[in-house]
Amino acid sequence: MAESTKVVVVGGGYAGVVAANRLTQRDDVAVTLINPRPAFVERIRLHQLVTGSDDALVDYQRILAPRIRLVVDTATRIDAAGRHVTLASGGTLDYDYLIYAVGSGSAAPSVPGAAEHAYPISTLEEAQRLRPVVDAAPSSAALTVVGGGSTGIETASELAEQGRKVTLVCGRVFGAYLHPRARRAVAEKLTSLGVTVLEGAGTTVTGVTGASVLLADGRELPSAVTIWTAGFGVPDLAARSGLSTDALGRLRTDETLTSLDDVRIIAAGDSAAPSDLPVRMSCQSAMQIAPQAADTVLSRIAGKRPADFNVGLFGQCISLGRRAGVVQYAKKDDTVTKVYLLGGKPMAMLKEGVCKSTVWQMTHEARKPGSLNLWFKDPGRRAALRVKAGEARAAARRA
Repeated sequence: MAESTKVVVVGGGYAGVVAANRLTQRDDVAVTLINPRPAFVERIRLHQLVTGSDDALVDYQRILAPRIRLVVDTATRIDAAGRHVTLASGGTLDYDYLIYAVGSGSAAPSVPGAAEHAYPISTLEEAQRLRPVVDAAPSSAALTVVGGGSTGIETASELAEQGRKVTLVCGRVFGAYLHPRARRAVAEKLTSLGVTVLEGAGTTVTGVTGASVLLADGRELPSAVTIWTAGFGVPDLAARSGLSTDALGRLRTDETLTSLDDVRIIAAGDSAAPSDLPVRMSCQSAMQIAPQAADTVLSRIAGKRPADFNVGLFGQCISLGRRAGVVQYAKKDDTVTKVYLLGGKPMAMLKEGVCKSTVWQMTHEARKPGSLNLWFKDPGRRAALRVKAGEARAAARRA
């Protein structure tokens, strides 16, 4: 009897789960998923965990194919030459192929006092640490959310809907991803919820204390609890393992999502930087990249040339509390359009449907591996690659 091909998936987030499930199309593939937690974390619900409307957890038994082996541990090093992963517990796991899906988290803040006094919210542990702090704060206490992106907007909305006094400090631009028309409409909605929105160059945060937030224009905002949602970073596992990474630490790959250093290492999700033209970090892109990363592994096992990946995005859904939401539409290359929908309960239900659909997709792929093929295509990616290649040749000639 032929020996099974061992595939280790590092990271049990959206990309890791989908990729692991898809690999089970072949009976001769033994799949092991390494994740530091025993349950799946719905990162797109972590702001709900903070306010108590959801726990942001899903049982892996619900979304993983039965024959996938779950190892609850943390990968500390990848030995590409020896083809094994070292675990924090001291053990190792051998592999024939490895899918690198470690995801992303909070970027370490460089603002003085932020690391000591502000609360990030991009991981389960961070959100769980923040929740009792918010609960313990008096209802009249001033809460400050730093960061005007989708996480900041959703967090500020959730808190304000509960009657909290919230200031959203955006730095230069509020809702940078949104079209200016949508930006104005969302800002008006936040104001109606009672959120004070501060944007512009003078609102860049220069310091955080245990009781205040300092701004570039000299203002000092009282803040009993400061929540930090500005910026994302990725784990440094690839860099620590001697693999090629981009400036943010994402694993550099070719267009088949294969590491530039090792044909047996394939990346998926927020931690991948294909051709140094990575797709926007999001659940939406992770759910599309993951099946294609798994297909690359399956093609190599079958002795076939893997296909180039392609991902197209439709825009972004943002909840504005439990009773409202906005959908910003975009072209497939993620360039936003003037089209957006902002409304009450119907938009909130749409956003909730999007959140539920990700769990449904993972569950469906677990039961019927290979069935998840619902992703858009970006026809402009090849053109962007040609432009990038031309710029590289021109730079080489100048040098």
